Amino acid sequence: MKEQITIREVTTKKEFNRFFEFPYTLFRNDKNWVPQLLSGEKSTFDPNKNPAFEHCKAKMFLAYKGNKIVGRVAGIINPRVNEAWNQKRIRFGWFDFINDKEVARQLLKAVEDWGKQEGLTEITGPQGFCNMDRAGMMIEGFDEETPGGCYYNPEYYPKILEALGYEKEVDTVQYKMFGSQPVPEKVLRINDLIKEKYKLKMVEGISKKEMMERYGVKFFEALNRTYTGLFGFVPLTEHQIHYYIKQYFPFLHLKLACFIVDENDDIVGFGISMPSLSKALKKNKGKLLPFGWIHFLKALKNCDKIDLYLTGVAPEWQNKGIHSLYHAEMNKNYIELGVKTAITNPQLENNEAHWVWQKYDSEIVIRRRVFVKILF
Repeated sequence: MKEQITIREVTTKKEFNRFFEFPYTLFRNDKNWVPQLLSGEKSTFDPNKNPAFEHCKAKMFLAYKGNKIVGRVAGIINPRVNEAWNQKRIRFGWFDFINDKEVARQLLKAVEDWGKQEGLTEITGPQGFCNMDRAGMMIEGFDEETPGGCYYNPEYYPKILEALGYEKEVDTVQYKMFGSQPVPEKVLRINDLIKEKYKLKMVEGISKKEMMERYGVKFFEALNRTYTGLFGFVPLTEHQIHYYIKQYFPFLHLKLACFIVDENDDIVGFGISMPSLSKALKKNKGKLLPFGWIHFLKALKNCDKIDLYLTGVAPEWQNKGIHSLYHAEMNKNYIELGVKTAITNPQLENNEAHWVWQKYDSEIVIRRRVFVKILF
């Protein structure tokens, strides 16, 4: 007799903790899984810490067979995104499950049913509260070590989702680049002309504290303008901006944070990279205490492998060659730091910026998919 599956909404602190601990059981023998920082994961679902809850609603569900947890999922409703994109959608994320189609079906049904109760007509995911959260289910690249800021999943996930009637909405790709590739002299000469013509300069020679104070807000304001119009993006609120400044700026590596500013000291282009934290997260099992922070600090100083997080040019400065400035500057710093490999954050498959990566010794190593399904 097949064991019955039970879906329960997370309502207690114990269930809350078990929700985030479940992947450690599911992936304990999977060498490519990278745990997330547990404290950060829990903060994301804490209404007292995450400003997204000022406009979002969320529910968390666990799937059980007997007393054993066999899956989890979060449902998220973001009215700002729905209004901006003229949609009636609920999102699913933090979706993990054993290789059992019925477990996945019942977990997603819990989210679907909540969406229907709220009058929503579609479900999409995996996505988070906003574009600063992880998104996209892996459909290729399962042999690649997952960057710390991205979802990991086994091959059976997308197959089961498709069997449940979920369809592709959009794919993203991640490139891997090899070695500290030199910047062509021609590019350097052209970049000097661009900087002189538009009176631009690189931010350098300042402390991390000064960078955060002078450019933290300006960076996210530039990001808001740059990413408006991209798939599902809604500008971060002022409260969210300050939340992410505190969350990310203290960990910046100054040689891997490239800000280009104009004569008014406003950011016109940016490129943010970080040393890969994947191995550190594996060693400390997603925990900073009691000694996990040691692995974390070591990783922040080791630039053999880096992750490229965010790049962009403010819309009023596009088509002026600004992208070439930050790519060349980052490239020079990679050479100085002895970078061996770099992997990009997920980028939309139709993003015009792909031609930049294709000029390097690079290859697409991971492809991800955001799925959508009509509810009624």
